[in-house]
Amino acid sequence: MPDEPAQSEICTFTRRFKQAQERTDRELGIVRSDLTALRLQVGNLDQKVSNLDSKVDERADEIRGLSDSFGDLSEKVDRNQAQIVELLTHLVGKSTDAS
Repeated sequence: MPDEPAQSEICTFTRRFKQAQERTDRELGIVRSDLTALRLQVGNLDQKVSNLDSKVDERADEIRGLSDSFGDLSEKVDRNQAQIVELLTHLVGKSTDAS
């Protein structure tokens, strides 16, 4: 008779242990599944970042090219303004009838 309560308690603990183990296995499976999904997302984000890096580099090159073009344009404007000032300087003091 004394073995029955002990045996019953062992069965109860065993059942609880198995239930906890099953729950832990399910939760671990969920965590593994989530981790796999997260790895895929990180891979996709890494690829997108790489694509963005190349696009940023392309745009930076375009901006550098535009900057060079603006520099050339600015030099041309400066030369033209200098020519205008020089022509106006020659015209100052000349008679308007002397054309």
